[in-house]
Amino acid sequence: MSKKLRKKSPKTGPTRTVAAKSSKASRTRPGKTRRPAVKTSAGNSSIQTSHMAASKRLKSPPSAAATRPRTNTTLPVEKNHVLAEGAKAPPFHLPRDGGGMIALSDYVGKKLVLFFYPRADTPGCTKEAIDFTRLKGAFAESGTEVLGISADAPAAQERFRDKHKLGVPLISDEKHQMLEAYGAWGEKSMYGRTFLGILRSTVLIGADGRVARIWRHVKVDGHADQVLAAARESQ
Repeated sequence: MSKKLRKKSPKTGPTRTVAAKSSKASRTRPGKTRRPAVKTSAGNSSIQTSHMAASKRLKSPPSAAATRPRTNTTLPVEKNHVLAEGAKAPPFHLPRDGGGMIALSDYVGKKLVLFFYPRADTPGCTKEAIDFTRLKGAFAESGTEVLGISADAPAAQERFRDKHKLGVPLISDEKHQMLEAYGAWGEKSMYGRTFLGILRSTVLIGADGRVARIWRHVKVDGHADQVLAAARESQ
């Protein structure tokens, strides 16, 4: 056969089958395990489980507001209604004019009048303190002691005492603890303005240590005489 008539057969390489590709794809590196594929909701593609874990939405930790215990939302009772007649008198231990301290325990077995006034050396408070001083002897005859209380500093109480020659001890409650306990601290209004302050009040404590009488929104004129009459009738 001549060279011209000799036909060269086409060069063909080794045929790669789908099975061969699949076999190659199934091989893994030594020491590693292939994670199984998981079908998506569409069913036409697969993703690795590790990808699913990464795309999972993390739960955020509960906020401080969610974990904070709920508090009672009931409106607080008005200060001038927290103390009632017949209740045990709240204890106190506060500085007084001239130095030293005064406590409720100093008057065990005695009747005690507490008159709360807004501010030392103002017209109404001055008249009230003078009236209680005038009747100090009569109160003593009925077995009753008298104390004046305001939020003024001890030095201001001393000036008030000296200026008007007051004869009753004056207590300083600058932090309003006793005033609040006895309902003498609350909301006030003046000239269209609302603010917190001392409510002019008087409390009579019996010899048994319980509240015998309470006067709220006191009118100064004749008030000390009314308290004296109640103290004489009280046990």
